[in-house]
Amino acid sequence: MDLLELRDKIDEIDSEIVRLYEERMEVCKKVAEYKIENGKQVFDKEREKQKISKVKSLTHNDFNAHGIEELFEQIMAMSRKLQYSLLDDYGANGKLPFIEVDSFDTKKARVVFQGADGAYSQAAMIEYFGENVNSFHVDTFRDAMLAIDEGSADFAVLPIENSTAGAVNEIYDLLDEFENYIVGEQIIRIEHCLMAIPGTTLDDIKTVYSHPQSLMQSSRFLKDMPWQQVSMQNNAFAAKKVLDDNDKTQAAIASEYAAKLYGLEILKKGVNHSNTNSTRFIIVSNQKVFLKDANKISISVQVAHESGSLYRTLSHFIYNNLNMNRIESRPLEGRNWEYRFFIDFDGNLSDSAVKNCLRGLRHEVANMKILGNYVCAK
Repeated sequence: MDLLELRDKIDEIDSEIVRLYEERMEVCKKVAEYKIENGKQVFDKEREKQKISKVKSLTHNDFNAHGIEELFEQIMAMSRKLQYSLLDDYGANGKLPFIEVDSFDTKKARVVFQGADGAYSQAAMIEYFGENVNSFHVDTFRDAMLAIDEGSADFAVLPIENSTAGAVNEIYDLLDEFENYIVGEQIIRIEHCLMAIPGTTLDDIKTVYSHPQSLMQSSRFLKDMPWQQVSMQNNAFAAKKVLDDNDKTQAAIASEYAAKLYGLEILKKGVNHSNTNSTRFIIVSNQKVFLKDANKISISVQVAHESGSLYRTLSHFIYNNLNMNRIESRPLEGRNWEYRFFIDFDGNLSDSAVKNCLRGLRHEVANMKILGNYVCAK
């Protein structure tokens, strides 16, 4: 047989594969209807294992056995997606444990942020809640999470990602630990300023204080300066220390807002080397609520420590036509080389495609948590 004849033969086989696939999916619909009527779960892990083992045994070499395993994993995954979608048609998709609301009552809300007065978190809070917000600050991110968990605050404002430095890993860990949920987000442009007590010159400075990320973001400016760099818990704490010590040999890197608040003189603006540097803050509550027009969802999933598990997890977004826009991983405590994944994707919890995706994930991953549904900040 020449090449054209071989290709014609492949076309014939492919046509038969398509016909058989469609026939199989029609049968899967009937299986789904039976499961719905009898209250059975779509995903039957033991049945799928047996099926994979059986079809592999029909092959004649190891290479084909591996290929058939991958092929049938995909076929069965698509079958599950079809069955999950039918659940919605039959009104059997169920309700997610989140309440849809038209708006939040922020006028009477008490809001907590981490740091001191003048922190970027405070600026994000004011941008989101307004100048007259009833607020207080705490020393650590954990303290902020505890405040809303215990009810002493209604909302917390926490940084979760910087466009230059990346994710704030501690926030991801706290989102997994606490039963608190993301209800909004705010993006703040970051412009670091070098500041000191009035009358200070660059030649006077011997030590500069700031948060380690801010020092890193300002490294190009600082590399030419013979100053000791000291990390602080928060930029606003650094500014306050310079004010309290009243020492011309000290300077801080913080926001222009912090300089005005503490009466410090700005010696140089924009010392961070990226003029597009921004930080994304999340608004967190202890209530499982989401706005009617929410268009972004955050979840965490723990997948099995085996080949293909993450791929199978992500396939739920593909087959439900959902746009995933971020994924982060965090190691599982006490379990070497195992991870929990944090995923952001577009959608609303009332959407059928989202329900299908989350229902499939809940049955197929080791652990899944919906972290929140909120309006994406621009």
